[in-house]
Amino acid sequence: MKNKELEHFRLTCRDFLTHKAKPFLSEWEANGLIGRNFWRHAGDAGLLGLGVSRELGGQHKLDYHYAAVLTEELIRAEMTAPVIISHNDVIASYIDSHGTDEQKARWLPGLCSGELIAAIAITEPNGGSDSADIETTALKQGQHYVVNGHKSYITNGINADLILTAVRTSEASRGQGISLLIIERNTPGFERGPLLKKIGWHASDTADLHFTACQVPCENLIGRENIGNFYLMGGMPRERLSIATVAVATAEYLLEKTLAWVKTRKAFGQPIGSFQANRFMLAKLDTEIKIARVYLNDAIDRFNQKSLSVIDAARIKLWTTELQIKVADRCLQLHGGAGYMSESYIGKAWTNSRVQTIYGGTSEVLKEFISKSMGL
Repeated sequence: MKNKELEHFRLTCRDFLTHKAKPFLSEWEANGLIGRNFWRHAGDAGLLGLGVSRELGGQHKLDYHYAAVLTEELIRAEMTAPVIISHNDVIASYIDSHGTDEQKARWLPGLCSGELIAAIAITEPNGGSDSADIETTALKQGQHYVVNGHKSYITNGINADLILTAVRTSEASRGQGISLLIIERNTPGFERGPLLKKIGWHASDTADLHFTACQVPCENLIGRENIGNFYLMGGMPRERLSIATVAVATAEYLLEKTLAWVKTRKAFGQPIGSFQANRFMLAKLDTEIKIARVYLNDAIDRFNQKSLSVIDAARIKLWTTELQIKVADRCLQLHGGAGYMSESYIGKAWTNSRVQTIYGGTSEVLKEFISKSMGL
């Protein structure tokens, strides 16, 4: 029964993206952001707030396979995926897991309908993968926190109505004293920088956020004060599983398109896929991608069972994103000059893939993290 339901959901996603996303991809990439109408259409189609209860406007699809299917279809539609994944898999899940009943009732229906768009703000000019180095401060004064600081490279930074913001609320020892605040659009003292131009994911609106004596109601605190880093660590398995899902789905789609290309593109009177060097390379990529798919499916099953550890999530994010970059590079090489054109999907996927080993924890940070778990 679950397989039939998942397949029906997949077809729903594919049909929706065919009609509500594909015709606008070029426009969104040129503008640097996805139009707000798309978000409302996605909410109407039941693609937002997948894990949120139906009473709050969600779909109550707690099985992560549904989120994975949506991600796979976003990739196959050649759509900028991080904006949707960040909204669905990160911010909504934090509010759903740690918010009060009042906070859930206030924000989740809008996030599920697409009336509200969310962002998460952790990275700062002097710190990225290490959330313990946060310098943005929030001092409690009466019924408000006064927030001062600067966040960098924030996905959905232009469109966002709600920003889940990591702030320092105490000068506690390293890794402590961090809290999570929801900062809303039009909050006094909150300003966005200009839309940032990136080498990839062009429709993912990205901006720096500035807080100057920003007045945030105390009721916007998510969970308890000073243990925000604990919440962030608890959310890492889902975030890194989401990135790994993008990696495997992209690698699979790249290989599919490249196989079609090498069977028809000719050099020296024969298809380029018939040359032994190319055949052997593609055979190796095919094997590695299938291994990655088995690894990902196992991680999804363990996540559903609440047994995917932070370390295991780091491992799968490290392995799959490094593989994605390799696959994108090899596939671009086989496409030759055609792959290097700016309108080529292969070229776009190559540049989009590069950031996968940077956000959500750089490969170097993950290797440090994994090696420490080995007692090194």
